[in-house]
Amino acid sequence: MGTLDGKAALVTGGSRGIGAAIAHRLAAEGADVAITYERSAERAKTVVDAITGLGRTALALRADAADAAAVAAAVDRAAAALGGLDVLVNNAGVFPVGPVADLPLVEFDRAFAVNVRAVFVATQAALRHLRPGGRVVHIGSNLGERVPRPALSAYAATKAAVAGLSRGFARDLGPRGIASVVVAPGPTDTDMNPADGPRAADVLALSAVGRHADPADVAATVAHVAGPAGAFLTGSVVTVDGGVNA
Repeated sequence: MGTLDGKAALVTGGSRGIGAAIAHRLAAEGADVAITYERSAERAKTVVDAITGLGRTALALRADAADAAAVAAAVDRAAAALGGLDVLVNNAGVFPVGPVADLPLVEFDRAFAVNVRAVFVATQAALRHLRPGGRVVHIGSNLGERVPRPALSAYAATKAAVAGLSRGFARDLGPRGIASVVVAPGPTDTDMNPADGPRAADVLALSAVGRHADPADVAATVAHVAGPAGAFLTGSVVTVDGGVNA
C-alpha cells in the first residue's frame, strides 16, 4: 500500500521536469493525478500513460499558468474528474534570467503572473474541493532565500513571494485542516537548468554535494509532505538544495 492510496492530486506544470517527477511519484504512492500543461500535449500524454500504467487514474489539462481564468477552470475540471482533491502542487513556473538593467518588463510581469499569481489563483480555486487533511505544496526555490549570483533578481523575487503567500495560507487554512508548505529545490537537472548547461560549473561550485538534484529527489520530498508523515508541517519552507544555501 502507498502512503497516498485513495487520494486525488493536481500538479500544475506536470508535463516535464520536476512536475512530471512529482506526478509520477504521487501516483506511485497511490494517488490519482491530474496535471496541467501549456504547450506540450505529447509530453503530457507520456506522463498520463506512465501514471495509468501504475493502475491509477490520470488526466492532462491544457492551461496557461499566466491565464488566471484557465488556471481556475483547470482546478475545477481536475476535481470533477477525480472526485475532489486532497493535494494541490503548485509547480508551474518560468525562469527569467537577466540583469536588472536589461530584463524586459514583459518578462518580469509574466514571471509574477505565472510564478505568483497562478499560485494564489490555483490555491483559491482548490479550496472549493480540498478535503480536511488536504495539502497545498508550492514549488519554490533556494533562490527565494539567497541569491548567490547576478541576473536572478526577478526569479528570486517571485519565489520569495511564494514563501510569503504560503505562510499566510498556512494561517488561513489551518483551521480547515489544510496545510501549506513550500518545497524549495536548488539546482535541479531539468530543461530549464540542465546539469551540463552553461551555468553548471558556477552552480556546482556552491553545492555541498557536488551535483545537481535529480527531479526525483524533489518529488520524494513532495511525497513526504503530502503523505501522513507530513501531517504536522505547515507554514514551512523545506529546502532541497544539496547544501547550496548552507
